Amino acid sequence: MEQIIDEAYENYLENCLDVKWMKENFFYDGSSNHHFYLREQFINKCKTDSDFSEKWGLKIEERELTTVRERKKYDNYFDDLFGEYLEHHETLDKRGVPRKIITLTYNNETIITYEQ
Repeated sequence: MEQIIDEAYENYLENCLDVKWMKENFFYDGSSNHHFYLREQFINKCKTDSDFSEKWGLKIEERELTTVRERKKYDNYFDDLFGEYLEHHETLDKRGVPRKIITLTYNNETIITYEQ
């Protein structure tokens, strides 16, 4: 996933800046009038601004899994005896069941990852 983000960010830089000049001469101190995004800013902009995201071809969607029922879909441990009614988030956390789904799409390739 990081590789794809790096590729998208590099594409962004190459199209927005003279990368060689920037690497040799530009030190970002937050006070410059140059309008470009550092890597983390670029990622956050792709997450929050659909027009920007579409322009650079990188779509990042994050979704929290908030209910036990929703999280159990990603649980490899099957306990049919107790079912979902006796499960709690703490139990799922101990088993490493994810709390978040991240979908990344770049150049028509989609990668789905899970975070705890």
